[in-house]
Parts: sequence; structure tokens; C-alpha cells
Amino acid sequence: MVTHNILITPSILSADFGKLQEEVDSVASADWLQVDVMDGHFVENLSFGAPVLKSLKTKLPLDVHLMVSNPADRIDEFVEAGAAHISDQP
Repeated sequence: MVTHNILITPSILSADFGKLQEEVDSVASADWLQVDVMDGHFVENLSFGAPVLKSLKTKLPLDVHLMVSNPADRIDEFVEAGAAHISDQP
């Protein structure tokens, strides 16, 4: 018998930024919260940075996906802002 560990990880990138905290609160029963960080250089889109991450009030582990130029240079700021998991694009 195969068992699967499925995690529910909604992305705040799809949230209404005008009511971001309310949107985060609405998924409080999820397993993690996905945070896609885009700098407008590595990928064309621009999202948000560590200050927005730090402002979120949640008990969910924050899974931060760094789609930025030189992600290794940005790890510390996101850890300090509350990231529990960090990944980047190869």
C-alpha cells in the first residue's frame, strides 16, 4: 500500500494584496504558506520582499521561493523575516 503525504500550501501571490492579512487568515488550516519572491530581474514579474513577509501574522511555516538574482545573497534577510523553508530556481 502506497501512502502519500500531501501538504496544502496556498500561495500568497494569488491573494488580494489590499487585504493580505485577511487572505492569510483565511487559509490558517493549510500546512504551509507559499511565498513567491520575484525581483523583476531573474524573472520578469515583481512581487514583494522580506518586509511584507515579516509583516504577516501567521503560525503557518513560510515556504519562500526565491526567484531572484543571486538568491544566496538574500537568504539571511528572509530567514530573519520568518522563512521556515527557502528554495530557489536553478
